[in-house]
Amino acid sequence: MFDKLDDLIAKYEEIMRELHSPDVANDNARFKKLMKEQSDLAPLVEAYTEYKKCKADVQDSLEMLESENDEEMREMLKETLNESKARIEELEQKMKIMLLPKDPNDDKNVIVEIRAGAGGDEAALFAAEIYRMYVHFAESQGWRSQLISMDEIGIGGVKEVTFQINGQGAYSKLKYESGVHRVQRVPVTESGGRIHTSTCTVAVMPEADEDIDIVIDEKDIRIDVMRASGNGGQCVNTTDSAVRLTHYPTGIVVYSQTEKSQLQNKAKAFALLKSKLYDIQQQEKHDAEAELRRSQIGTGDRSEKIRTYNFPQGRVTDHRIGLTVYKLDKVMNGDIGEILDACISADQAAKLSRMNESA
Repeated sequence: MFDKLDDLIAKYEEIMRELHSPDVANDNARFKKLMKEQSDLAPLVEAYTEYKKCKADVQDSLEMLESENDEEMREMLKETLNESKARIEELEQKMKIMLLPKDPNDDKNVIVEIRAGAGGDEAALFAAEIYRMYVHFAESQGWRSQLISMDEIGIGGVKEVTFQINGQGAYSKLKYESGVHRVQRVPVTESGGRIHTSTCTVAVMPEADEDIDIVIDEKDIRIDVMRASGNGGQCVNTTDSAVRLTHYPTGIVVYSQTEKSQLQNKAKAFALLKSKLYDIQQQEKHDAEAELRRSQIGTGDRSEKIRTYNFPQGRVTDHRIGLTVYKLDKVMNGDIGEILDACISADQAAKLSRMNESA
């Protein structure tokens, strides 16, 4: 680990020298790339610098203890020694986590698809609530959400909703949300007071930005334009502004209706299709990497039941990590940070365990 850390320190110092070079300052693309690398490495460099300081403090304290006779001073030195040793252990664990292979998509924006599953109208109502949960969570993070398409039913539910969340590190947190979400409660439409179980599926995809090499041949695409359906502002429902793309090789159909301009909806639809194709590429790569599948929480399968929202008991349970929290109202209002942090920690622990086994 320390050989790798020394190499990264050398790389960090080289980046800092380059950033001060006039040639780099005049090359905007190169400057942005180096700034990103510097930002990624800075926390690790700070942790390693503190680690070396703590190691030096331990050595100094041991040397001073050998020659110190004053009991009060010896107690102070022992206290400093113990604090430094404890901090060294914390920093070692922190640096191991920082050195884990990073998901290249972690910093990307995300596109989220929510579809009502088993349960009829109740499933559609639940899907709408899960959509609002993510929108509120995005707001709490200072991220921006943008609706792409929504297929509503008359009682406030949605059969399907697609939206984008833009924010630094959005995928690093929300990637754990893909899977089947289950609700247990008495539906509003149920006169007998019986608890029903309904589901919705969530798919979280990293946005395929300009750096992603996904080629879409126009011969493989059918473009249909139509009038938008559902709620919309002026012009949205009165002109043929909605765009539907059908990708023949994969059978993927995407739809964008939220913009007034057909050109804007077309651009959104193509961006969504590109992200879907990139997601398929990532899934195929993921399926081929057995080690990755074994080292992550859950199976990564979109059909896996990942979480249950039990309204009578006010609890939310994440089945992959065995976590239950009794604050369902807050969770449904977007307070899912505790659950996501637990998923991240469990994923890191699993990967560290695999790393130690193979060491």
